[in-house]
Amino acid sequence: MSERAYRVALIPGDGIGKEVVPAARSVIDAVGRRFQFSCEWAGFDWSCELHARTGSMTGGRSIEELAEQDAIFLGAIGYPGVPDHVSLWGLLIPIRRRFAQYVNLRPVRLLPGVRTPLADRGPDDIDFLIVRENNEGEYSEIGGRLYKGTPAELAVQQSVFTRVGVDRVVRYAFELARTREAKHLTSATKSNGIIHTMPFWDERFQAMAAEYPDVRTDQFHIDILSAHLVQHPDWFDVIVASNLFGDILSDLGPAIAGSIGLAPGANLNPERAHPSMFEPVHGSAPDIAGQGIANPIAQILTGAMMLDHLGETTAAAAVVTAVERVLAAGATRTGDLGGTATTAEMTASVISALE
Repeated sequence: MSERAYRVALIPGDGIGKEVVPAARSVIDAVGRRFQFSCEWAGFDWSCELHARTGSMTGGRSIEELAEQDAIFLGAIGYPGVPDHVSLWGLLIPIRRRFAQYVNLRPVRLLPGVRTPLADRGPDDIDFLIVRENNEGEYSEIGGRLYKGTPAELAVQQSVFTRVGVDRVVRYAFELARTREAKHLTSATKSNGIIHTMPFWDERFQAMAAEYPDVRTDQFHIDILSAHLVQHPDWFDVIVASNLFGDILSDLGPAIAGSIGLAPGANLNPERAHPSMFEPVHGSAPDIAGQGIANPIAQILTGAMMLDHLGETTAAAAVVTAVERVLAAGATRTGDLGGTATTAEMTASVISALE
């Protein structure tokens, strides 16, 4: 039987991305040997560090080079001296929009052996998915500033919500909820304060709900929803949110699940007309970069999400199981989990559990 091969763009990025991406790659290569597939890795040094040297996040190259890849595997972007809006708008948002990666999917789960900061909560209480709209909403380029540097300075930022954009992400969330045991979907809104876009979001959510009578629905304003996630995480199964609200919830969720260093993520083009991009929730952590102590679990679990998207579902499940075994055993823990293990030691433990 011929081996299945996937073309994957490898973008380690900045800081600890250069450490956790090679670690996750070694896990993916190991599971590939076990399940008879391989990844043909194409390296791209696109990063804030490259921007600092050249004035461009890609060094002048085009993101069109990614179009022929089956997936994009990204580490983290961020470097001291390069403003965050430069990195976001210079690389991440252009990729997400060019390749119609309109779903940002972030699983939130309390893994075995990991402590949550919430009292009296266990793995059965924290297991939900955040579906974030990823291409429009509050993160638009429409707006500007007038009278800059004067007392009359004015800044205007426009949100953009289209029926196509809202419907497609809400439909994805309903379809996802339908595959889950609870069949429960929550919508994040703020229609009591944001008078145009959020009532529109609510209307489209209700219209879509009529097509999914088997899915139980509810909605909460984003402020009380944030409180409920802390006080009642067991209430939630799948949450769908706009770009900004989903971005905030995607950090809050992993925080209550023990560590942002454990949280995977994906930017998906569900129709598979373009490559999807897989990146963990955590940032580049320049304060610990280069020390070999970063937790690679988020990147490894992000790799499992990529394998699942590529159709290697059995291999993806094997990677998740290996991570669970290591964390449940508790012998190998990085600093964010209260241990002293290095990135290499954690990676080796996962590969050992895998094999």
